[in-house]
Amino acid sequence: MIAEKKQLLVISTKPELIKTLKEGLSLHFEINIANSIHTGYNVALNLLPDIILLDQTSMRTPRNLKNLSNFKSTHFLNRCWLIMYADEDQKPELEKSFKNVVDEFYYNIISAKSLCGILVKKVYSNFSLSNYWKDSFMGLFNLIPKPVLLLKQDDVIAINDAFKQTFRVKKSEGLKLTDFVNCENKIKVKASLRNFARGKHMKASTRTSLLLKNDKERNAKISFSKLNKNQGDQFIMIIDFSGEETLVTPNIGSNSESVERCFRENSKLCDFSFTKREKEIIELLCKGYKTKEISSTLFISPKTIEKHRSNIIKRTNSDTILESIIYAINHNLIDLNPS
Repeated sequence: MIAEKKQLLVISTKPELIKTLKEGLSLHFEINIANSIHTGYNVALNLLPDIILLDQTSMRTPRNLKNLSNFKSTHFLNRCWLIMYADEDQKPELEKSFKNVVDEFYYNIISAKSLCGILVKKVYSNFSLSNYWKDSFMGLFNLIPKPVLLLKQDDVIAINDAFKQTFRVKKSEGLKLTDFVNCENKIKVKASLRNFARGKHMKASTRTSLLLKNDKERNAKISFSKLNKNQGDQFIMIIDFSGEETLVTPNIGSNSESVERCFRENSKLCDFSFTKREKEIIELLCKGYKTKEISSTLFISPKTIEKHRSNIIKRTNSDTILESIIYAINHNLIDLNPS
């Protein structure tokens, strides 16, 4: 059985070379073609390929190679294996100029057919991507201030400290993504994540409502990203409850529309609002009123006020009334204009 195809980006303008590579590598690679380094760089940012093959023999002048260093100066591409296929006559000059940029040089004394065999062997030797991104991410996992999940399909593998505090859970064992997503058709969510795992897309970002403890709901913007291209069923899920911050960079990695569409169709955003009395209490708290002063102003007992304060904290999934007030202000849920 052939494993999941790897990603190969070929930068070349030679039809005969491209044809030979496609014939020899199509069983092992998804092959993308670019006709210049400039175009190839933009394609690489979207693709995050395992191997980039630059055909120097199709570049007319050395000037066409001047931006080659961009590939290794970009954090997301510096683990891609950059191979140059070049003219044998220019070997000394090329290796002197690009030895710090190009990972490996092959020359046109090697046939294009032989080059195919080299590429297949190279990509299955675990030379580059493997667990690099996963190891790097895990080192920062608990430092991320937003709630983050690590998923294998819809099974929760790990949760960071911010997630534990927000959702009031201590352990990830036995948890599933569908435990937190308010979708009527949870089977479709699972199917969509399976399709995401099988596809070449690296990310998805959408808006939904999430279930908190005690069946409370909060609107959120969520972003998925594959953790490792060689293990496509492992995802990162980052949650932003303000729903305003962009959590993924648009020009890095391609989006999975199926995941985004699934959440749009199956997770209706809840319309969060405070009761009239809760708004009155929050507005007075913002003005510096104490419990006794609120009681006198609204003609309700201090005990009732404390009950409302407790409800406000629970409904906003906060730890203190101050956090609840900040949430209300940020979401324009109260009127702070002086009466």
